[in-house]
Amino acid sequence: MSVKERIEEQLGSNDVLLYMKGTPDFPQCGFSGQTVAALNAIGKPYAFVNIFEDPEIREGLKEYSNWPTFPQLYVKGELIGGCDIVVEMYHSGELKSLLDEE
Repeated sequence: MSVKERIEEQLGSNDVLLYMKGTPDFPQCGFSGQTVAALNAIGKPYAFVNIFEDPEIREGLKEYSNWPTFPQLYVKGELIGGCDIVVEMYHSGELKSLLDEE
């Protein structure tokens, strides 16, 4: 299975998926930590992929999404954005509205 197929399978299997550095319990960068905090504050379930555990996904995702940095949040297969966008959406209430549509 190609990297693109693996990414599409992950996105297809999870309505809300965060590609991040580390895990929600132990984020390994501040941006991933801020994104997790915003998601946790909303309280909706989400899946995650620790990109440090899968270098192939880490590199493939940059090309797949045309977004060079992490974290990357996807909702229903669509890239929402990285930390700044997610935190801004959290503060404006947009993130909660988006996740309430689940």
